[in-house]
Amino acid sequence: MGSVWVTGFVALTVLQMAVVSTAEESSCRPGFESESLIFKVNRKHLKPGTRLGKGMLTSSTVSASCFLKVVELILKFSLYLMFKVQRGVDLVEGHQDFFVHSWDSEGNKMTVPVMVLQRGHHHVSRDAEQHHGDEVVLYFPKTNKGLRRRKRSLLPINHHENYNGPFPFRIVQIRTSEDRIKKITYSITGPGADEDPKGVFTMDKDTGELYVHQRLDREKQAYYTLMAHVTEAGSGEEKDPLEITINVIDMNDNIPIFEQTSYVGEVAESSPRGTTVVQVIATDADEPGNDNSIIKYTILSQEPKLPNDKMFAINTFNGAIMVEDAGLDRETYPEYTLEIQAADLRGEGFTGKTKVVLKVTDSNDNAPVFTESTGSVDENAVGVQIVKLSVTDKDEQNTPAWNAKFKIISGDPEKLFSIETGSNKHEGIIKTAQGLDFEKSRTHTLSVIVENDVPFAVEVTTSTATVVVTVKDVNEPPVFKDQQMFVQKPEDLPVNSVITNCEAKYPDFARENTVKYKIGSDPAGWLNVDENTGQVTVKRLMDRESAFVKNDTYTALIIAYEDVPATGTGTLSITLEDVNDNPPFIEERNITVCRDDSTPVLLTVADKDGPRHSAPYNVMVHEISKPNWSVQMNRDSMSVFIRLKMNFFGLAIILLWFVTERTRSRLQAAEMSFLRRVAGHSLRDRVRSSVTRRELGVGPLLLRIERSQLRWLGHLIQMPPGRLPGEVFRACPTGRRPRGRPRTRWRDYVSRLAWKCLGVPPEELEEVGGEREVWASLLDCCPRDPVPDKRKKMDGWMV
Repeated sequence: MGSVWVTGFVALTVLQMAVVSTAEESSCRPGFESESLIFKVNRKHLKPGTRLGKGMLTSSTVSASCFLKVVELILKFSLYLMFKVQRGVDLVEGHQDFFVHSWDSEGNKMTVPVMVLQRGHHHVSRDAEQHHGDEVVLYFPKTNKGLRRRKRSLLPINHHENYNGPFPFRIVQIRTSEDRIKKITYSITGPGADEDPKGVFTMDKDTGELYVHQRLDREKQAYYTLMAHVTEAGSGEEKDPLEITINVIDMNDNIPIFEQTSYVGEVAESSPRGTTVVQVIATDADEPGNDNSIIKYTILSQEPKLPNDKMFAINTFNGAIMVEDAGLDRETYPEYTLEIQAADLRGEGFTGKTKVVLKVTDSNDNAPVFTESTGSVDENAVGVQIVKLSVTDKDEQNTPAWNAKFKIISGDPEKLFSIETGSNKHEGIIKTAQGLDFEKSRTHTLSVIVENDVPFAVEVTTSTATVVVTVKDVNEPPVFKDQQMFVQKPEDLPVNSVITNCEAKYPDFARENTVKYKIGSDPAGWLNVDENTGQVTVKRLMDRESAFVKNDTYTALIIAYEDVPATGTGTLSITLEDVNDNPPFIEERNITVCRDDSTPVLLTVADKDGPRHSAPYNVMVHEISKPNWSVQMNRDSMSVFIRLKMNFFGLAIILLWFVTERTRSRLQAAEMSFLRRVAGHSLRDRVRSSVTRRELGVGPLLLRIERSQLRWLGHLIQMPPGRLPGEVFRACPTGRRPRGRPRTRWRDYVSRLAWKCLGVPPEELEEVGGEREVWASLLDCCPRDPVPDKRKKMDGWMV
C-alpha cells in the first residue's frame, strides 16, 4: 500500500470532549458505517487541498466516549470525516489505495480500506465497492473473428489479506453477453481452484460469481492466476478461456525483526564525530516498497549516560550507528549499551528491539622511546644481527597502539642494512643486507625512527635513534678483476693454444701477497691454467657438440688462492665456434618394408654440427644395393625417401637354395666386400674379415641362411598331413630330371645339413624333427652371431 496522503478533517466545528467512561456505559466498537470507502474524481493529477468526500464513523446510537482518541467533529453522537489531498499526487493506473485507522478509549483498533478512483477508469476492488451497493460485473471480451487465437485477460482484481469473512465472500461476477439468449455454464481452473492450494476460490456455475473461502496471506502467496471458462449448455461448446489475476493486497501484519538478537561492536576512543561503529539491520515480511515494510530506526536508551546521553546517533534509514559526540575515554567508560528500536509504517507502526554493546578500544596517544643505539659487525658478513633497539610505550600492551615498527630514515643510501621488528613487538633488529667493506668505510651512522602499527590519535613527538655501526676488518680472499670472463674460440683450437689470461688481487690495503691460480671446475677436462700467471690454455681438443656444452658455451671455474683458506672464484665462459667435424647420419637405424609394397619410406637426416655445416645433404645408394633399392632427397633437404625397386623374393627363395661350394664362396666374397665398404676398409688395409665383423657387430650371412633353412625344415616335418608344403617335402618324384634342374633334391641337401650342424642322422630326421621342443633346443645349439666388442661409429649411411 502507498502512504496515507489524504487527511481527514472536521467538516463543521471541532469539539474536544473529555467524557469519562463508567461501568454503566454500554460497550462500543469503533468504525465506519461501511467496511470500505471509494471516492471518485475526474482528474488523474490531484492538487493539494482537493476535496474527495466524507465518511460517517458510526450511527447516532454509539456513545461518544468510544472516540476520545479521535479528534473529529462530534455532532449528535455521529462523527463525520472530510477527506482532502494533503500533497500533490498522480493516480497511478487510475487509482490509489490507502487505509484509515481509528481507536477507542480502550485502545481497540479499526481499519478501513479507502480507494480514490478516476472516473472512466475500469478498476475492480470487490472489497471496496460491494459495500456501496455496486454490483461489479465483468464481461468476457468479444472473441476475435480472425483465425489466430489470442490470450484474453481482465484487469487485476484486488483483495485484502487477512479479511475475516464471513465466507464464502463474493469477489466479482464474470458474465458473457450470450447468457441472455443461451444457457451458459461457468467454471474456473488453476492454482487456488482445482490445483494446490485447492478450494481457495470457487465460481457459481450458473451466475459466474467468484467467491473466496478463506483468509489470504500475501506473505505466502502474493497473487493467484485463474482461468475462467464459459461452456454452452447442451452443445458443450467452450469459449476461449479468460485469465483472471487476483492480487492479495498487503496489510501491516508483520513486525520488524532484527537479524541478530544483540550486536557487539568496537569504537576507538579517538573516533571523530560521524564515525560509523556498527550497523543493525531489521527486516519486515510485508510487501517490499510499501509503508508496511519501510522501517525507521531510533536509539531508545544509552548506558552509561556519560559524559552525556547523546554519545551515539543512528541513521534512521539504514541502521548505521555513528559517533555523535567527542569524549570517549576507554579508561573511564570502557563499554556502552544501546537499546535500538525498529518500527514499520515509517516509524509509526509495529516495533522490534535489540541491544548493541559497544566496546571502547585504546587509541595511540603515546609515542615509543628508544633505550639503546650502538653496534659492530665483521666486514663481508650478510644477514648478521648488529644491534637490538629496545623501546618503551605507555599505551596498552599487545595492542596496535603499543606494537612498534622501525624504519631507517637516513645514513644508508646503498641499502646495506635492514631493520625488522622482533617477536615481542618492542624491539628493532638491525642486520646487514649486504656485505660491508672495511676498506671502503669503517663506520656507518644510521638514523632510525620508531612508530606504532596505527597512526597517533593526537600529535606527539616521535622518537629517533642514532646508531653508529663499526665495521671490523677481516682477511679477505683474492678478487678477480672480472668475476665473469667471456671469450670466443673455434672448437678445433689446437692443444696448448691460449684461451685467456685471468687476473685477481687482494682487496686488503696492507697485504701484497702473490696470487696463485688453479682449475676449480672443468667438467670435460679441456683446460689448463698456469699457477703463477693465470693463463688458461687448451689441454685437450674441445668439441662444441659435447654434452658439457650448453647453448654453444662451455663454462669452467678458475680459483685464485694464497696461503689463507679463503679463495676467490672466477667464471670462464667459452663460446665455441662451430666447424664441420661431424658427418650427417640417418636417425632411423632399422626400418621394415613389405616386399610387395613399393611405397617409399621417409628417413630423417641429421647432423650434430650447426646450420652452417649441415643441410642441404646429398644421398646415394651403395653399389651392392642399387639393384634392389633407390633413394631420393626430400624437398626440405632434411629427409630421404627410400624405395624397394622390385619384389624381393630372395629372403623366401633362399630357404630352398642348394648352397654349393661355389655359391658359398661367391656369397662370402660379396658379403665381405659390402662389409669392408661399410667399415671404411679396403683390401690394401689387410684387415681380417673377423676383425671387420667384430667392428660392425654382424655374423656370417651363411650362418643365418643355414639356421633359417633348418628352422624351415622343422616346420615342414611338423606340418600335419594335407598341408601343401609338407606334402611337397615328402613327395618322391619319378622319371628323369628335367634339364637345368639340380641333381640333388632339397630334401637330401637339408638332411645332410642337419647331420653336419645338428648331428641328426637322416634316418632319425623325421622322429627328431617331429618333436618341437627337441628341435628348438638343437637349433639353439647352433652357432649364433658373434657379440661385437665395440660398434664402430659409421661415417654417413648407406643402404
